[in-house]
Amino acid sequence: MSQNDAMAAAATAPAGSAATPVRRMLWVLLAVYILNFLDRQIVNILAEPIARDLSLSDADIGLLTGLAFALFYTFLGIPIARYADKPSTNRIGLISVSLAVWSGMTVLCGMAQNFTQLLLARIGVGVGEAGCTPAAHSLITDRVEPAKRASAIAFYGLGIPIGSLLGLIVGGLIADQWGWRVAFMVVGVPGILLALILPMMIKEVRHKAPADSPAPAAEFSVGGALKEVFGTRAFLYIAIASSFTAFLGYGKGVWALILFQRSHGLSPGETGLLLGVALGIAGIFGTWLGGYLADRFGKVDRRHMLTTPAVGMAIAAPILFVGYWVDEWHIAIALLFIPTVLNAAYYGPTFACVHGLVRPQARAMASAVMLFLQNLIGLGLGPLLFGIASEMLKPSVGVESVRYVLYGAAWLGLIPAFFFWRASLRLNAELKSG
Repeated sequence: MSQNDAMAAAATAPAGSAATPVRRMLWVLLAVYILNFLDRQIVNILAEPIARDLSLSDADIGLLTGLAFALFYTFLGIPIARYADKPSTNRIGLISVSLAVWSGMTVLCGMAQNFTQLLLARIGVGVGEAGCTPAAHSLITDRVEPAKRASAIAFYGLGIPIGSLLGLIVGGLIADQWGWRVAFMVVGVPGILLALILPMMIKEVRHKAPADSPAPAAEFSVGGALKEVFGTRAFLYIAIASSFTAFLGYGKGVWALILFQRSHGLSPGETGLLLGVALGIAGIFGTWLGGYLADRFGKVDRRHMLTTPAVGMAIAAPILFVGYWVDEWHIAIALLFIPTVLNAAYYGPTFACVHGLVRPQARAMASAVMLFLQNLIGLGLGPLLFGIASEMLKPSVGVESVRYVLYGAAWLGLIPAFFFWRASLRLNAELKSG
């Protein structure tokens, strides 16, 4: 049994006939999320050739890779999540339609002839992807017992590093051989095909709310759901921590790739293959490790669900700084491996805690609020502000401006470390039992 099989098995409901459909659901949702991040992140490795072809500035790259996608993704996420939380909603159908939309828009990115057309296509990708994760999180949390929930959500979260890895490798190699336009088209087609068969692979199964639930799902208004989500101090601390983590992660995700091309002299294909494989493996292991440690040690003391993200972010900061500082690209990649493991460990614990802080009928909304903050602040502002900062530093440090921006980003990782620690202190008092 592979590591992913073991993780999926560990994350499912107790052994028996019910375990198989849950395990199948997790694998299918993982495949969807891989395509989600492949289509979202491929633009990062293609940014430099796109910029040369369309004569874009660093600020333009930041807008294209971040804010254009994030604005529509985040603002549509809240109403779509509210729709996903309704008992009458078929969440599988919602995910299928979303998958078809973002995959089709990815294909259109490859047909864009100028910056405006590419910007509009990227906005379309964001519109489609807004319907995926809140519904997927709601499905997982509804069907997996609390003691295994962090591992189940972390298993789904493996789509982030796997999709990003494939985006870097496939996008970079295709761009080197046939150009960035073909790369967009190639990665968009599989999602369209999967969207057609997804409803036949897994089925919607709604679990009824407990009889003693104080607020039945049908009576939970948008305002009530938001009040439920923001009703604990732990959620606020987690939201701050994860937003900073996303801001730094998305910013570094774009500009570290550009650093290796500008300062280390690698091609897009070389960067995607070398950095993609190393950091992709690190991200996969870190995402799995975070969920595993949260479930294991959270049983002993629920505060420890967030110990790994808190400690990991603090340890990662100085190692990241050295990784960006060295001039030898192979040493730099090796140094970035451990921080990537530690930074990726937050996903499963974070969303498991957030879902444990609200009642079942607000879980998709809780995910949507978290994604709203992570993507508006992280994806929307991270690449953009990193790009603006790079433009400001160019007159004094030239091509090395990206390196200096990443120096600062490394040390800013201490901020989410602090807030993850603060959130952990509230978990014993504020986590619900179901």
